[in-house]
Amino acid sequence: MVFAGILFALSLLGIAALFALKRWEMARERVLLPHLRARGDVRAQQLKELATAARMDLAKIPPEAVRTARIMVHEGALAFAALARFLERQAHRLADFVSHKRGFEKRETRSEFLKKVAEHKTDNGLDTEE
Repeated sequence: MVFAGILFALSLLGIAALFALKRWEMARERVLLPHLRARGDVRAQQLKELATAARMDLAKIPPEAVRTARIMVHEGALAFAALARFLERQAHRLADFVSHKRGFEKRETRSEFLKKVAEHKTDNGLDTEE
């Protein structure tokens, strides 16, 4: 947004400068750099003709361009999904490779407290010593 604002301000200053130049020329009855202006006018005419021809050519393109763009977006999404699946599998392989718990087997705990808690859970909180 800042770039657009700066570009707008510079364009506005450029237009104001052109009007000031034109006013100066009319006041002095003199044309500044006539040869450069003539070449600029020729280039501007060429650019206008090119833009007109491009507009007619572009009028023919949209239906095909929309179809092609849709196909490209669809194929891109499918390729991205395949890449994501591949990366997911590789991430799991890497995690298994670097894990110190490969072939993990649950062992009996060494903690007396945890043994009592587990024993309490298997009894469902009922005292069987009565």
